[in-house]
Amino acid sequence: MDIIGKAKEVAGRIIGDEDLARQGRLEQAHDEQLAEAEAARTRAEHAAAQAEVEAQLEENRLERARLAAEAERDAAERAAEHRAAAEKAAAAQRHAEAQRAASQEQQQALAEHQRLVEAARRAEEDADKARRIADAYKED
Repeated sequence: MDIIGKAKEVAGRIIGDEDLARQGRLEQAHDEQLAEAEAARTRAEHAAAQAEVEAQLEENRLERARLAAEAERDAAERAAEHRAAAEKAAAAQRHAEAQRAASQEQQQALAEHQRLVEAARRAEEDADKARRIADAYKED
C-alpha cells in the first residue's frame, strides 16, 4: 500500500478537499494493481517453470522407456543369438557323434573283412592241403 496515497486520502478528507482524497485513492488503487500485476507475473513465471520441469520429467520418462525397450530388444537379440549358437553346437555335437559311430562301424567292418579274408586264406590252405593229400592217395 502506498503511504503517500493514503496520506493524500486522509488529508483530503480532513481538509475537505475531495480531489486530493480521490487522488490518494487512485494512487493506492494504482499501487494495488501494480502489486497484483507483479504477483500475477510471479505466478506465471512459477507456472512456466513448473511446466518446464514437468516437460523435462516427461521427456526423461520417455527416454527411460525408450532405453528400457532398447535394452529389452538387445536382450532378446542376445538370447536369440545364444539359442542359435546352442543349436549350432548341438548339431555339431550330433555330427561329431555320428562321425565317431560311422568310424567305429568302419573299423568293425574292416576288422570283420580282415577276419573273413584270413578265414578264406586258411580255408584255401586247408583245401590245398586236402588236394595234396588226395593227390598223394591217388598216386598210391
